[in-house]
Amino acid sequence: MAEETVIKLGQMMNKGSQKTTVLAVSSGKGGVGKTNIAANLAICLSASGKKVLLIDADLGLANLDVVMGINSRYSIRHVIDSQKSIDSIVQEGPAGVGVVCGVSGLEKLANIDQFQQQRLLKELESLSADTDVMIVDTAAGISKSVIGFCLASDHTLLVTTPEPTAMTDVYAMIKVLFMNQYKGRMSLVVNMADSLVEGKRIYRQIADVAERFLNVELHYGAVLLKDDRIGNAVRQREAVVLAYPRSAITSSIVAMAARLGKGSAAKMVSEGFFKKVVNWFL
Repeated sequence: MAEETVIKLGQMMNKGSQKTTVLAVSSGKGGVGKTNIAANLAICLSASGKKVLLIDADLGLANLDVVMGINSRYSIRHVIDSQKSIDSIVQEGPAGVGVVCGVSGLEKLANIDQFQQQRLLKELESLSADTDVMIVDTAAGISKSVIGFCLASDHTLLVTTPEPTAMTDVYAMIKVLFMNQYKGRMSLVVNMADSLVEGKRIYRQIADVAERFLNVELHYGAVLLKDDRIGNAVRQREAVVLAYPRSAITSSIVAMAARLGKGSAAKMVSEGFFKKVVNWFL
């Protein structure tokens, strides 16, 4: 990927001071483009001058390494097994994004002994020391691990498509977070929409239902239109914002990143994101 492209992406967004923020990207069902959104969002935020760490928290089908075009020899499992330190498994992705790759079987986190728990906590907590934005790409659905990552985050970006099943499932996700007294900010991205009008209609429909029945404020994240260039970029193992920097889809993602980067939900990681996550599992 050309350095010039990364610089141009950064110029498309305004720089500004930002405290460390944890953003979980999640969805009610798979196949809605969640991982692509997380990866491209991370690249845009990094290109704008922020220090970004992208964590693949899909415990069954980790694939951020494919979207980011990096080869992963190590994962968080090697940290749990005391084979590697967390610093040694963070890989540099496009635009300088730090990437922690996931792996199948991370659910075994619930069965690690106390020594492993404390070591993992110490390793993971150290990652937030020099990070402006931490983006966690969760698995799809409402499993315990997914809910744990979302509840521990400052901001949850929920992804849906116009499909009725995706809309139903993302509302179920909102409801579960509400029932677990989630204190962060929730925003909705309508992906693969046929038009901006359709996407905004779906956002408003879900937001109105969430406000009426749950008293939850669902913020506007973005409407991203269907675009074959996204699939083409994945086949090239490259993020679409780098493969097609002048495309409409790139402009939409950059605008979303700029909006989220200036969000009022930003706050300092206090007691520790990972401590909350591990406590939820255990």
